[in-house]
Amino acid sequence: MNIHESAEDYLETIMMLQEEKGYVRSVDIAAHLNVTKPSVSFAMKRLRENGYISMDEENLITLTEQGEAIAHRIYQRHQVLTTFLTQIGVDPATAREDACKIEHDISEKTFEAIKAQLQ
Repeated sequence: MNIHESAEDYLETIMMLQEEKGYVRSVDIAAHLNVTKPSVSFAMKRLRENGYISMDEENLITLTEQGEAIAHRIYQRHQVLTTFLTQIGVDPATAREDACKIEHDISEKTFEAIKAQLQ
């Protein structure tokens, strides 16, 4: 799964909004990520073309199986890294922000080592 960081953020956001609201619209994604509606439209087109999302006739967005797998992987990384950072003394807001930056670039080996430290 070779996917860009921004696409991972969009997929993670779609998953989180789906769990929170029960549905996902482009406007919800734009508000959550603080980006423009045209940026979301472009990203959704690319994600749809690559098989990560589908959109129904009402333009509601759903993750495909492939998109959901990526979203869950990134979200798990985000949660684990946020927990790790707060446990070493980083304030929660900074920990969440930094986890979002780290979750995309950290190796699987390092991530597994961090998870092991939390157990």
